[in-house]
Amino acid sequence: MELNYKHLGKGAPLIILHGLFGTLDNWQSVGKKLAEQFSVFLIDQRNHGRSPHVPVHDYPALAEDVCAFMVEQGLPSASLLGHSMGGKVAMEFALQYPEMTDKLIVVDIAPKQYAGGHEHIFQALMAVDLRAIGDRAEAEAVLGRFIEDKGTLQFLLKNLSRHRDGYFEWKMNLPVLYQYYQKIMGPPVARGYFAGDALFIRGGQSDYILDADWSEIHAHFPNARLLTVPEAGHWVHADAPEALFAAVEAFLNENAVSAVIKN
Repeated sequence: MELNYKHLGKGAPLIILHGLFGTLDNWQSVGKKLAEQFSVFLIDQRNHGRSPHVPVHDYPALAEDVCAFMVEQGLPSASLLGHSMGGKVAMEFALQYPEMTDKLIVVDIAPKQYAGGHEHIFQALMAVDLRAIGDRAEAEAVLGRFIEDKGTLQFLLKNLSRHRDGYFEWKMNLPVLYQYYQKIMGPPVARGYFAGDALFIRGGQSDYILDADWSEIHAHFPNARLLTVPEAGHWVHADAPEALFAAVEAFLNENAVSAVIKN
C-alpha cells in the first residue's frame, strides 16, 4: 500500500490523518505552520485522495497502513494527529502499536459507535452521473439538491477529478466507503489502553465528544487531556485554525495546554 503523502519541515515526526471524504489537502494550512517546528507527514488514507482504492476499509487495516508507512519512511516512532475518522485511525494505531506512538492528538471524535449522519452525503454523491456531467458546475447543481450548506458542498467538490480520458471521477472510493460506513461509524477495534500522552480536542459547537464520553476515553487513554475550542464546530481545523495550532504546538512541546477542562 503506497499511500500518497506530502512531507513538510524538519524535526520530530508528526503524522496527520484526515477524516471521511477528506484528503491531505484539508490539513495543509495547519501542517505548514506545524512544519516550522516538526517533520510533518500529511497522508491520503486508503480509498481517499490519491491513495490506492482497495476493497477493505476498517480501522485495523487503516492502522496497519500507517505502520507500513512509518516503516517505509524509516520512522521508529511518531506523534499522530487525526480528525474524525482519522482520529479513530490514530486511536487504533496507538492501541495496536503503542511503542511506535510518541504522542496522540485526536480532534473531535470519541472511541464509540456513532449513529450516522452522512447518509444524505452518500445519496448526493451517488446521484452525480459522472459520465454524463460536462463540468464541475453540473456536479455542484446535483449535489446542491441534497446539501444546502455551502461549506460542505465545496468540501465534497474537492474530491471531483477529471480522468485523463475526459470524464469525471471521485478521488474517493465511494462504493467501498458506503459498504464500510457502519464500521467507520464504529469504535476502534483494538482493546486495552495507550499509556502515553494524549490530547483530545473538541469543538464547542460540536456534539461529537460529549462530557459523558470522558470515562470511555480515559479507560483507553488514561493520560488523556480534553481541550474545548469554544468557537469551533466539528471541523476545528477550518473553524479555528489558530487555536488548534496553538494547542497542538503546546502539547507536542510539552507545555501546559490552557483551557483543559478535565484531567
